[in-house]
Amino acid sequence: MVQVQSTWFPVIDRNPQKFVPSIYQAKASDFVKATQRVYCGSNPASRIVLPVVEGR
Repeated sequence: MVQVQSTWFPVIDRNPQKFVPSIYQAKASDFVKATQRVYCGSNPASRIVLPVVEGR
């Protein structure tokens, strides 16, 4: 399963979707809508790049 999201609100915290020095000082105008798209097919295709983590 793959979950594509930009925030876990209301589980964790809200994400203003733009840079603010501190989430605790973000104003209502700092919170903007974000759209996530996943494309299926060959053009344009979405991809996920995962790092390889080596166990010790």
